[in-house]
Amino acid sequence: MKLKTVTPYVVKTPPPYLGGATWYFVRLETDSGLVGWGETAVLSSFSGLEASYVSLVNQAFEAYLLDRNPLDREMIYQILVESMTSQHPDYATMGIISAFDTALWDICGKYFETPVYNLLGGLYRERIRSYTYIYDMGRDGNPPGPLDTLLAWTKDPGRMRELAGQFADEGFTGLKFDPLPQTRRGRVPTPPWEPSLTEYDLAEQVVAAAREAVGNRADILIGTHGQITPSAAKRLAARIEQYDPLWLEEPCPPENYAQMGEIARATSIPIATGERLVGVHEFQKLFAEGACAFAQPDLGSCGGITGCRKVATLAEANYVLMAPHVWGGPVITAAAMQVDASIPNFLIQECISKADGFFDEIIREPFVWDAGDLVIQQDRPGIGIELVPEKLEAFAPA
Repeated sequence: MKLKTVTPYVVKTPPPYLGGATWYFVRLETDSGLVGWGETAVLSSFSGLEASYVSLVNQAFEAYLLDRNPLDREMIYQILVESMTSQHPDYATMGIISAFDTALWDICGKYFETPVYNLLGGLYRERIRSYTYIYDMGRDGNPPGPLDTLLAWTKDPGRMRELAGQFADEGFTGLKFDPLPQTRRGRVPTPPWEPSLTEYDLAEQVVAAAREAVGNRADILIGTHGQITPSAAKRLAARIEQYDPLWLEEPCPPENYAQMGEIARATSIPIATGERLVGVHEFQKLFAEGACAFAQPDLGSCGGITGCRKVATLAEANYVLMAPHVWGGPVITAAAMQVDASIPNFLIQECISKADGFFDEIIREPFVWDAGDLVIQQDRPGIGIELVPEKLEAFAPA
């Protein structure tokens, strides 16, 4: 069996852009007709460079994958990392490698007519606990606007109380939100900033409202998207510790492992991070600093299934639990679920709402979400989903 063709897809998602405004997929096909799907993370630095993504995927396939046996996943992974990164991986290049890797695993599962988790060690759990951001879809169920509008309620403790209660009532056992404003993020890069006392006060009120709404029915997960300084993260943590969040996510920019470790030692709130890290070596630096309790590799950028499985093994040795990151399309979710199902040190999986919405527009069989969990479908080989090429083409950039 040999790899013969690749087809890259760029998909423009409709409002409210849950999971990002642009998704990036690859389709690999063998000479025997088996097809595998992969995905590159939304945050992979290709925004506005969609034609470059298509070109890079096509050229990388010709150079490194054409005519290779897709069963040789580890060898191909090492060839890609060595040839495309010179052993110094970056986020954008690893996004392409991740897509190829997941597609290879998808083909292998279909070749052996079994889910990928059986190739990773077998089934450890049948249900994957999930969490979602709290989105304000409007009281009538119609989204009020794009994503920034859906998250505007973070400035309103009353609306937070209402929405958090609704999501918990639906069965979610993990709810995430950013209590600090993200208005300082824009076209001009902004260094980590220090919130004002007014922003600290409002953040504390919003976290208190969420805890009041959900009680002990759900964990609350606090994000910052790495926007604030380490000193600001410590001040924020001191304000909200009393509400017992499950974690404080990316409390400072993720590039400085020592500072992340310093924050971890300054608060009782566990630290979660890793969505912008690539490869096992970056996670090793993170773990060496004692900088996180929960690792969040993204299957669309960390090295795909191969990369994530390496991180999971290293995390296990450091007593770190896995909480894979998802901000993108259905392939990243499906690939993450295969890892989640097979590892002992899994905690919770990020989910775009209930893994439905626009997902259901482009996949043949939907995900199954039940009472806060994504349910593994044991009769689906490979990564467990199939994209519909005609639907992807319908949402291609104009």
